[in-house]
Amino acid sequence: MDKGCRMRLGERRRWWLRAGLLACLLGFGVSLRADDAAAGMGEDSTAIRFGILPIGSAAESREQWQPLLADMEKKLGHPVTAVSVSSYAGLSGAIGDQRVDIAFLSGRLAIEAVAHQHMSVVAQFVRSDGARGNVAMLLVRNDSAIHNLNDLLDHPRHWRYARGEPLSVTGYVMPEAQVFASRGLNSDTFFASVRVGNHQNNALAVVNREVDVATGNNPDLDLFRRNFPSEASQLKVIWQSSLIPSGVLVVRDGMPEPLRSRLIAAMRGYGQSAGAAGERERANLARIPDLAGFAPADNSVLKPFVDMEFQLVREQAEHGHWVNESARHARLKQIDMDYQNALQQLQRH
Repeated sequence: MDKGCRMRLGERRRWWLRAGLLACLLGFGVSLRADDAAAGMGEDSTAIRFGILPIGSAAESREQWQPLLADMEKKLGHPVTAVSVSSYAGLSGAIGDQRVDIAFLSGRLAIEAVAHQHMSVVAQFVRSDGARGNVAMLLVRNDSAIHNLNDLLDHPRHWRYARGEPLSVTGYVMPEAQVFASRGLNSDTFFASVRVGNHQNNALAVVNREVDVATGNNPDLDLFRRNFPSEASQLKVIWQSSLIPSGVLVVRDGMPEPLRSRLIAAMRGYGQSAGAAGERERANLARIPDLAGFAPADNSVLKPFVDMEFQLVREQAEHGHWVNESARHARLKQIDMDYQNALQQLQRH
C-alpha cells in the first residue's frame, strides 16, 4: 500500500474515532453512494427491486438469486428486478437513493438501512445446516510459514493482507475487533500491504501467492470449495471468530400495501412447501451459498451487530494515543452514549 493510500486510511480511521458509532454508520450512507450509482436505473419503476449483496462478482450473485426472483414474480403476479452491484458500498448507495425495495444484507449494512434508510428487517437467513449464523476466518496457504495466529502476530509489517470492505462484518469488522483492535493493533498499519476485495478474490489471491493471509467466512469458503476445488485444497484456516448472526432481509417501509405484506409472506414461506414444488424451491435456495430459508425476524436481531460495532470502536479508543487520560475518558463516555443511541434507533422502527 503506497504512502498516500495509507495516509488516507489513517485519516478515515481517525474520523471514525471522532464521529462515533452512529455518525460512522451515517457517514458511510452519505459518502459511499457514488459507487455503482447507475445500478438499477432505467428499470421499470413499478417492479419490485431486489438488492443483492455481492458474493463473488455481481454477475455470479445475480445468477444465484435469479431462480428465486423468477418464482417471486410468478407468486406475486408482479415484476421483480434484480439490483446487483459490485460492492457493499454500491448496494448501500442504491438503498439510500431508494432504488431498492427489498434486499439481502449483512449486519453492518442492515443497521444503516434500518437506522437511516427507511428499511425494516422482516426475516433472517437460515443455513442448510440449521444454523442462523456464520464465522469470520483468516485464511493462508497450506504451505505458508503462518501456521497459527501467533505466527501472524509475531511479525508486524511483514505479511501481505487481503480483507473485505469496511461495511463487511466477516471481511473487516470481526477480524479487526477480535484479532487486531483487541490487541491494540490496526490492520491497516500492521501489515506490509493491504488490499480490499470480496471473499472469493481474496481467497484466490492467497492461493496465487499475491497475499499471505485473507479474511473469509464459512459460507463463502464452502462456495469457494465448490467452484474452485483445486485451489480450495491449498487453503487452511488459522483463526475463526465467535458466531455471527446470519444476514437478513430488509423491506422498504414505504412500499405500498398489500404488496409489501404479500412479498414478506412469500419470502418467509419460500422453500417450506411439500412435494415437488417445495423441492424445487429448496434447490433454488441452495444455489445461494447453503441458504435453506428465511425465518421471521424484526429489527431486534440487529443488536449483536450494534454490539460488534461498539466493541470495535471502543477497543480502538482504549488503545489509541491520547494527550491525557481525561481525553481518553471523554471519548469512551461518548462511545457509550452513541451505543445507547444506536440501540434506541433500532427500537424506534
